[in-house]
Amino acid sequence: MSPRGTIKTVTAIGTYDAIVVGGGPAGATAAHDLAKAGHSVLLLDRAGRIKPCGGAIPPRLIADFEIPAHMLVARATSARMVSPADKKVDIPIEGGFVGMVDREHFDEWLRERAADAGVVRQTGRFEKIERDDHGTAIVHWHSEGDGTSVHSHARARCIIGADGAKSGVARAEIDGWDKGRFVFAYHEIVRKPDSPPAGYDGSRCDVIYRGTLSPDFYGWVFPHGDTLSIGTGSADKGFSLRHATAALREGCGMANAQTVRREGAPIPMKPLPRWDNGRDVVLAGDAAGVVAPASGEGIYYAMASARMAAQAAMKFLATGNAKHLTFARKQFLKEHGRVFWVLGIMQRFWYSSDKRRERFVDICRDKDVQQLTFDSYMHKRLTRKRPMAHVRIFFKDMAHLLGIAKVA
Repeated sequence: MSPRGTIKTVTAIGTYDAIVVGGGPAGATAAHDLAKAGHSVLLLDRAGRIKPCGGAIPPRLIADFEIPAHMLVARATSARMVSPADKKVDIPIEGGFVGMVDREHFDEWLRERAADAGVVRQTGRFEKIERDDHGTAIVHWHSEGDGTSVHSHARARCIIGADGAKSGVARAEIDGWDKGRFVFAYHEIVRKPDSPPAGYDGSRCDVIYRGTLSPDFYGWVFPHGDTLSIGTGSADKGFSLRHATAALREGCGMANAQTVRREGAPIPMKPLPRWDNGRDVVLAGDAAGVVAPASGEGIYYAMASARMAAQAAMKFLATGNAKHLTFARKQFLKEHGRVFWVLGIMQRFWYSSDKRRERFVDICRDKDVQQLTFDSYMHKRLTRKRPMAHVRIFFKDMAHLLGIAKVA
């Protein structure tokens, strides 16, 4: 029911080749690609939603998706791993950098780029999908403001659900939508003080592995130029992320820094077993569950999966054959499934106790590990260039697993 005094209206928007639900990096990318290919596209996004995110984007994302330099609020040239015992391992990013973006501005830039390509933008909250007598999908949403409650709908030949973790589109249309695994993330964007604390480095990302900050994930301090993202995550619903973040701010000397905004949301840690409904819907981004385990990296994988979903949708629109919608998940797992599998094992084992976290950070001192880790991160593949380095890492890893390696 609408609140008393609110004017309720119902609006029919039209018919589109595709409606994309969700305007984050995944949704904006899918909409942009479809529009560039000549399809009519409507992009539906909720107002006032910013996902908690460290904001790191690797060089491959910058190149593949043509991100201009002005969108980078900082360039990280090193990472610091901090153990439970406060031992620090600094890892330089040799010959490159990781771009840092502020999601508030980055996401809107992606949506505006989609609009420039011809995408029609609508603001509202997804409600449901119905079908008319001919089987054409009808997407319903509503928006409120200025004393009005507007209920709108539009028809679509294809729908891309990019509406985040625990997606409403997935819940309505996809078998196995409830099979995901999640970490709940929370961060605070804070203003960098005029006089930063001793040891602060605006080109370094700090990752802190400590049970008091997260029993099964990690805490982070990521620079964003004039601001910082400080946060943590956990799958333990009883763990206080706000208290842990407050402790993290205290520990890094940012307790009294101005808080710009606070954000929290579930972050998926496992791709869903199915991304399409076998008819006219396909998922992308967090809705599909494509955040990397262990690292929590999601922006690149969201945009990569969205590009694959858009390609699958184009094939479906050209042929009417819904089997093409399965392409997105198959292609994603072909390219990134091995990385996700390795990272999933790593998270389950190394993040399970402070004793193991201590050993994990110690492993990160190894130059072979550092080089292969950053090669894989920067280029989004498990590098095979140095087979003997893999062999050396295997034996070093086994020594730590068996507890026979000495911790520095």
